[in-house]
Amino acid sequence: MDSGPIGDHGFLADGRTAVLVDRAGSVNWWCPLRFDGPSVFGRLLDDDAGHWSIQPADHFTSERSYLDDTLVLRTIFTTRQGSVAVTDALALEPGARGHEIGLRSPRVLGRVVEGLSGEVPVRLDYRPRFEYGRVTAYLTGHEGVVHATAGGCQLSLRADVPLECGRGDATATFTVRAGQTYRFTLGHAPTYDADPPALPDADRVVADAVAGWRSWADLHADQYRGLFRDEVRHSALILQGMTYRPSSAIVAAATTSLPEEPGGDRNYDYRYVWVRDFSLTLQALWRAACPDEANRQFTWVARAMGRIGDEPVPIMYGVQGERDLTEHPLDHLSGYADSRPVFVGNDAWRQRQSDVLGEILDAAWLMRHYLDPMMPDVRQLLRDLADQAARNWQRPDAGMWEARDAERHYVSSKVQCWTALDRAVRFGPRLGDQTDVARWAAARDEIREAVLTQGWHERLGAYTGAFGSDNLDASVLLMPLVGFLPADDPRMRSTVRVIERELSHEGLLRRWDGDPAGFVICSFWLVSCLALAGEVDRAHHMFGRLAARVNDLGLFAEQIDPRTGEQLGNFPQAFSHIGLINAAGRLTEAARRRDAAGQPRHPVPAGTERTEGARS
Repeated sequence: MDSGPIGDHGFLADGRTAVLVDRAGSVNWWCPLRFDGPSVFGRLLDDDAGHWSIQPADHFTSERSYLDDTLVLRTIFTTRQGSVAVTDALALEPGARGHEIGLRSPRVLGRVVEGLSGEVPVRLDYRPRFEYGRVTAYLTGHEGVVHATAGGCQLSLRADVPLECGRGDATATFTVRAGQTYRFTLGHAPTYDADPPALPDADRVVADAVAGWRSWADLHADQYRGLFRDEVRHSALILQGMTYRPSSAIVAAATTSLPEEPGGDRNYDYRYVWVRDFSLTLQALWRAACPDEANRQFTWVARAMGRIGDEPVPIMYGVQGERDLTEHPLDHLSGYADSRPVFVGNDAWRQRQSDVLGEILDAAWLMRHYLDPMMPDVRQLLRDLADQAARNWQRPDAGMWEARDAERHYVSSKVQCWTALDRAVRFGPRLGDQTDVARWAAARDEIREAVLTQGWHERLGAYTGAFGSDNLDASVLLMPLVGFLPADDPRMRSTVRVIERELSHEGLLRRWDGDPAGFVICSFWLVSCLALAGEVDRAHHMFGRLAARVNDLGLFAEQIDPRTGEQLGNFPQAFSHIGLINAAGRLTEAARRRDAAGQPRHPVPAGTERTEGARS
């Protein structure tokens, strides 16, 4: 038995890490120390890398949902003999509420099994495998608790049923009758210099998690009042679940090495924090959460960067601001759907990506009122970033898609250097004197002229991915989103049409010709561009179809196969949920402008969103 499709998984979180559990009640991923720590359950990447399943012993069907406004998962299994429910939650600190949730979570997973009808035989299979499946621990039972210790890791499982310990696993079969409840609590702790794992009652784990998540949701209930409110509210909750609360850093995804294409080799570790995502993340939190969440994000990035010179600005970090994320393969793992290699670490940390300069300064401009008075270290950071944009914008880089073959003059990188300088000029004397501002303005204008002349491809009728290239790239859709060009500019309109015609299929937009699947955030960028250009009804229709492509728990991966609907890439993907929130916000603003101007609404012809013609 393997872990099943990527999109079959639910997502649990506690402010430090995540659990992925599938429709069959199997926990297939947990790195209990922190998001980017070693796994103790890794079946997602190899059947022998550990799991913990609780499921009916006979044939079953399952339905599942989150308890309202929480990341607590309830799965109902139905068999010929009856039905049972399994409720899963990662523990929050008892009593933690609102912005305090996740700060001191105890690294505990609680599971509660309830009999709903009839009598259902249930099987439990517990197979911990430490350090990404490298280590099989000895299991010993004592007073109803099974202990597993190896190296620097210890797990303790307390169960309401007797567990039979074998060679590295523990099993049980028990019958659950209507009205009966069985509780299971799994705690993690380091082997040395720490107390034994905490083992609170599983009912208490669930109750505290429900109360904690709902208290956070209640704080932000009225923050967003626009279109697709339920989808935006849920995506904001997912982003909070992907936040490492001790530092407030949001990881790109909860997993490593889930492939962009099954059997492919583009399998990277996404359990880190990308500056690339920064301004888009802040916009999303600004719309859907509250300024406090966005403010914590900005504080984190300022601390992580420290003082910078002329060296490339680090484009990604560990959750506590670590810079060295050296990549290495885990050769003992077969990978999801035999997709090798499996990686820990990500060598993109070494790259020059000039777009990050604009993303940080854009975020600072968004939060300018909260940065007044501006702290000296923040002012110096922003000045240094603007200076680097002015000095280095003509250099090639790896681009926002992190090309590993060669550096190029990517249009999106030039545009984001323009963004950095444009925001620095807007800050004016808050960042620099008249000479500084004049120098930044001159460089900004040079970049604009270069992009308008060297980025435009007359034959294609579009801005392309890089200077001198005829390859289309969805990243140029950022141009109107950062204010470089109006969305209704004739060349921008033409670019959007060409990109949609050539790279879109069933409303899912690939990043480039040959990209194996639709990239979710690019698809939402297309929605935003259409809305900003005045095509509000078509954008609204396209958004609805995209938002419906989540799995049954409202979760997006990084990419989606437009033909099968299969979720691909690391999961869940923060970038995708950020795209949903920001597109909903822009769509709301565009609809309000249209309605205020008294412009007519236009029905969307059937099939409009089904733009075919991709060259793959």
